[in-house]
Amino acid sequence: MNLGLQRISALLNELGNPQEKLEFVHVAGTNGKGTTSTMLSSILCAAGKKTGLFTSPYVFDFCERIQINNKNIPHDDLSLVVEKVKNACDRLSAKGTEPTEFEAITAAAMLYFYEQKCDAVVLEVGLGGRYDSTNIIPCPKAAVITSISLDHTKILGDTVEKIAAEKCGIIKNGGTVITTSEQNEKALSVIKDTVKEKNGRLLIGDVSAAEILSEDIFGTEISYNGLTVKIPLVGRHQVENTVGVITAARALGISDEFIKKGIESTVIHARMEIISRSPVIMLDGGHNPECAAALENVLVRFAGDKSITVLIGMMADKDTKDYLAAILPHCKTAVFTKPSNPRAEDETELLREGECFCRDVVSVKDPKDAYKKARSLVKNGDMLLVCGSFYLLSDIFGEP
Repeated sequence: MNLGLQRISALLNELGNPQEKLEFVHVAGTNGKGTTSTMLSSILCAAGKKTGLFTSPYVFDFCERIQINNKNIPHDDLSLVVEKVKNACDRLSAKGTEPTEFEAITAAAMLYFYEQKCDAVVLEVGLGGRYDSTNIIPCPKAAVITSISLDHTKILGDTVEKIAAEKCGIIKNGGTVITTSEQNEKALSVIKDTVKEKNGRLLIGDVSAAEILSEDIFGTEISYNGLTVKIPLVGRHQVENTVGVITAARALGISDEFIKKGIESTVIHARMEIISRSPVIMLDGGHNPECAAALENVLVRFAGDKSITVLIGMMADKDTKDYLAAILPHCKTAVFTKPSNPRAEDETELLREGECFCRDVVSVKDPKDAYKKARSLVKNGDMLLVCGSFYLLSDIFGEP
């Protein structure tokens, strides 16, 4: 990782600056930006627009990161576009400029979306905003800033205000910016100041105006400013995400008919995703304190009558103890494992940290073996929760 816009600028210039010929919706934030990006892509598709979507990380297949009309880039197309980007990188390398992996992937997405003549592109920020390679784009049609909290503090800053300032780097002169009333107060103050400085327009979705009509572990139906929609995603935090999405989509001039259709057809992998109903099997790759709190809320409200077995693998640079303290007290059995990533925490260390929160604990080194073990403990009326890291989910459910 090497943040900055000089290399991506040089790389895209080598490729003919495809980003200057596309229209974007740019999405930054700590939590909810993947969900928000995917929902907006589904809405734009429903409205008949050929829509590119660039997200990270992937869960099951690298091609998830570059999509058109909610379909992954074909492997052959990825090979072709990456070859073009590699040739451009080689030319830059000869001049002493070495683009990073993320910059190369970003450039490949931009080039592909241009070659495929996309009408719109939803662009999820990789890290931060100001110096993220996605921020090389011109002023987007809308910049959406989702919930901001402490994460990646060693890179983005150790206060909410510092992190918000980095996220607000995507706000450009005269742009339209969307956030919600649930935004952290300190972050919201930074957003307001930045929009004013940039002579932009700020739209704040009022989450308190969203009436919850029904909710269970499979989703939430809400009524918001004249629109009734079933969110196919669990958790109160999805109400906030959806209010932001509706506000952004309306700002883009999309009718409620297509907003409803797009939201209700949204599929989000590995973010409290239900892959089985009997038994209930939930996958969640969230790892920071806000994600843990959202998951704990769902367990308390919707799974209190179930015997829960949890399979957890995490990165060592995350707040593992607080995450375990939030999740494990609601679980009967915990299985710990180690994702195949150099930053992964050892499964025996997770067990040591977690055994004070859950009495029945076991560690299994290989993630696939750990999943088999956890699955064998779950009966039809029970629940299996697989959580703690996107890398863990990729190990278990991704392509070999």
